[in-house]
Amino acid sequence: MRVAILSAKAELHSTQRLVAAAKDRGLDPKVLSPLGCQLILDTQEGPALYYQGQRQPAFAAVLPRVGHELTLLGAMVLRHLQTQGSYSPTGASALLSARDKFHALQLLLAQGLPMPATAFGSDPEQIPLLMAQVGGAPLVIKVLEGSQGIGVSLADSPQAARSTLEAFLGAKVNVLVQEFIGECAGQDLRLLVIGDKVVAAMARQAQQGDFRANLHCGGQAQAVVPTPEECAIAIKAAHTLGLGIAGVDLLRSHRGPLLLEVNSSPGIEGIEKATGLDIAGLMVDFVLAHCR
Repeated sequence: MRVAILSAKAELHSTQRLVAAAKDRGLDPKVLSPLGCQLILDTQEGPALYYQGQRQPAFAAVLPRVGHELTLLGAMVLRHLQTQGSYSPTGASALLSARDKFHALQLLLAQGLPMPATAFGSDPEQIPLLMAQVGGAPLVIKVLEGSQGIGVSLADSPQAARSTLEAFLGAKVNVLVQEFIGECAGQDLRLLVIGDKVVAAMARQAQQGDFRANLHCGGQAQAVVPTPEECAIAIKAAHTLGLGIAGVDLLRSHRGPLLLEVNSSPGIEGIEKATGLDIAGLMVDFVLAHCR
């Protein structure tokens, strides 16, 4: 059975783990960079995909591992593969919705999921209103297109918040302003959802002097047992966005668990190290089960 792994960087740890897990299960995996794909529409032969100039036989399934910078192109290739009959745990529309941070939060809020207060505006004159809507400083500022903690900053005073927002909005950079949950003390939870289950969870702690718990920013992780409420929130969030596989980030606040973000291509290395589980294998098994 041929399986495509849609990734621009074949050397990435997560991509390599998925390739190895697929081979261990007797599958024939092929890494496809969206940049190397040519998409053909033919009224007689139907949709065809060429990779680096060679026509590709049909893939039974595709695992998208598309970076933020290639979201639109990756979604186009993913949609093309789906028109050829390839199963994907994340559809093209779901990928686009999950990558639009504010739209994703709109969809999640509509389902009653708890989250920190969040505001968006594009005019520097709106800064006082934006700050007021999230409770004032300290507050978190997030670039809409960021990932892995990049483009996320903490403004710990009204002056810092105003100057940072003025710089972003003046440069026409779209940002979210979000309530800062201070009691978390630089810790969040990453719950990995596959299908209808939370299969693994870890607590991530920011390094000293930082509030971002992302492992790419130097955070440390350890396995954790999430509560039934946390699991229910994570599963509902993944289903709301149409994601069969998702990394759901939560905060443990004084008012209960709060949904921070949903990742459509969750990293594998950190959570495998923290939990000792074969996460790549679980992902491939889930896809395999839907192809039979």
